[in-house]
Amino acid sequence: MTPRTILVVDDSELVHKMHGMTLRKYAGCQILHAYNGAEALDVLNLHPEVELVLLDVNMPVMDGLSFLHARSEAGLFLDVPVIMISTEATEDDVRRGLEAGATAYLAKPFKPPELLAVIDSLSAPAASPETSPEG
Repeated sequence: MTPRTILVVDDSELVHKMHGMTLRKYAGCQILHAYNGAEALDVLNLHPEVELVLLDVNMPVMDGLSFLHARSEAGLFLDVPVIMISTEATEDDVRRGLEAGATAYLAKPFKPPELLAVIDSLSAPAASPETSPEG
């Protein structure tokens, strides 16, 4: 995936800066910022061109899971992939995030290439019967 517009949702300014440095790989990519889930919904309403959301779990006002539930209930932006990023990464945490609508889940701490690999994997073509080794 080569996103043109990414929304970073995290309550830490440092995390926003770190993601900004990592996402420089995608030349010309616009990075939008929100500091909680409620702000993220507002940003998505103003910027329907967002192609990817990087979402923290623990935030004030509206946490990441609540954002996913609100997005689902509204039926909006469901085609925008969400990578949930959190220090909470037990099997149960990951399951809850994916069931709530996250496309992928990445545990903190992680190295920048790990995030880029997850982003790049979002557009990797699935094997079709014509191209799979078995077919």
